[in-house]
Amino acid sequence: MPSIAQPPDVGEPLDPLPREFAAFMRPEIPGLIKEIRLEVTRTYPEYGRLLNGPHADAIRQGVEQALSAFVDRVADPGAGCALRDELLRKFGRVEAYEGRELDSLHGAYRLGARIALRRAKTIGRQYSLSPSVILTFADTVFAYVDELEALSREGYAEVQARAASEVSAVRRQLLHLILAAPPLPHATIASLCEAAAWELPAQCTMIALRTPVPDQIQAHLDEDVLADPGIPQPHLLVPGPLTAARREMLDRALGPAHAVAGVTVPPAQAADSIRWARRVLALIDDRVIPDAPLVFCEDHLTTLWLLTDPALVARLAARELAPLDGLSASRRDRLVETLRVHISTRAPAEQVGEALGVHAQTVRYRLRNLETHLGPRLTDPDHRFALEAALRSLHLQGRGRRG
Repeated sequence: MPSIAQPPDVGEPLDPLPREFAAFMRPEIPGLIKEIRLEVTRTYPEYGRLLNGPHADAIRQGVEQALSAFVDRVADPGAGCALRDELLRKFGRVEAYEGRELDSLHGAYRLGARIALRRAKTIGRQYSLSPSVILTFADTVFAYVDELEALSREGYAEVQARAASEVSAVRRQLLHLILAAPPLPHATIASLCEAAAWELPAQCTMIALRTPVPDQIQAHLDEDVLADPGIPQPHLLVPGPLTAARREMLDRALGPAHAVAGVTVPPAQAADSIRWARRVLALIDDRVIPDAPLVFCEDHLTTLWLLTDPALVARLAARELAPLDGLSASRRDRLVETLRVHISTRAPAEQVGEALGVHAQTVRYRLRNLETHLGPRLTDPDHRFALEAALRSLHLQGRGRRG
């Protein structure tokens, strides 16, 4: 008889057992199946239900194949076991479908191995086999169980990966439809939320991402963040406002990349939030708004409003400043810049002069000229508001061009 060998690696032929041992074990298979079924269902009641359900035939066939393949491999180490492999993977898939961890299944495998070892000891006494053969059988059978567990993990992981992929696809679709215009009916969104295992929040914050998006971003996002980083204008939907914890999450996910956070709004207004965030990204590119790792739209709402329609602002400025058209370009520019600082700061001549780098007396002279040309426009509330808005917008545009 062979000496006791070390347990083989997963999939290694079970050569340490004498091939004749297969002949002793094969007649025991039907009885083993019944005994294993009885003990397993007693220890793991959930499998009693499965053995009477739609997977019953596959489970019975899988147990039979697992035992037969073991005996076949003892008789012929080169024997194939494709059917067994697929059935064991199916065991893992069933556990995933049933929503269980693999602990019970692996426990059932090891319980079956102990029952088989008990039966082997009986055979050993019946055929006067040496203790070393039984010890070798114990090593090989538990190594075989490791192989069965590995196969079941493959099936389990396959279902988990597919489920994660399907949920991810539904969540990307949900994100797209939340941003649809006009907004979809609440019932439609609610149905998709259920399919995506995602709770519709009362408020959300859209995040416009700058490309290229970091490869690791998805791995660092909170589970409830909707993301579509692979599109030309990538973005995220963060449920609720950007708390300190959410900021830390974004810092980890973005790394050195930059982004813009839209205004926190109800989901029905998410399209506005992402539109504003993308506009801020464009203004950062134009150097109108200073760049930073995370820029907040909330800090730049006035700028967004003033630069919503540059052509319209230019038309408004042309109308309000028409009385200055007869002046030379240089003189007109000096008066307009003085008017912008004066009308936006409401400061006295001394402070306006400091801002412009000129003497206060020069400011007073220019303001008298402006009063002469613009007259009541400077005191009329509507004209004064239009002038201030137009001049602020033109200044922002000019700052971008100078940057």
